[in-house]
Amino acid sequence: MVFKRREKRSWGSLLQFLLWPKGGWTRAALYVKHRLHRLPDNPEKIARGIWAGVFTTFTPFYGLHFIVAGTIAFILRGNVLAALLATFFGNPLTYIPIGIISLRTGEFLLASEGLGHDGENLVSLFLGAFLDLKSNLYSIIIGGPVEWNDLIIFYQEWPTQQEDLKIQFIQIQLMP
Repeated sequence: MVFKRREKRSWGSLLQFLLWPKGGWTRAALYVKHRLHRLPDNPEKIARGIWAGVFTTFTPFYGLHFIVAGTIAFILRGNVLAALLATFFGNPLTYIPIGIISLRTGEFLLASEGLGHDGENLVSLFLGAFLDLKSNLYSIIIGGPVEWNDLIIFYQEWPTQQEDLKIQFIQIQLMP
């Protein structure tokens, strides 16, 4: 075949390439930077697209960031490709700090004492949900029992927090 490798890459080399690109992270970042410079739009449209992508990472729509970012960029007449690239601002390393910052900002804006979720509890919720997803993915592929307990706890915590926020917001509005 014309486009195949002569020597097939091993799983170890593929994993190594995912964790550390061949030219290093600096070269990968420079590539993305040059790719953004070559986008065929004016700077205002590109900026609107980047804003839509970064804004989307701060929303709780995990798994739908591409769709939401593309839609927002389209509505704002921004560059959709820039929005999709900017969603990579949110990654597994930044979701927990983004979640903590979002909770703290909400507590500040509502002048609340907090909802009992400090950073450690939020980290444990995210970690439990991730480990549930990982073990269930293995169970689906390999075969075995599937349990969703931690993921259910993760999704049940958010509605109770939202109800608490609504009650606090109403109480703030009713205060003389």
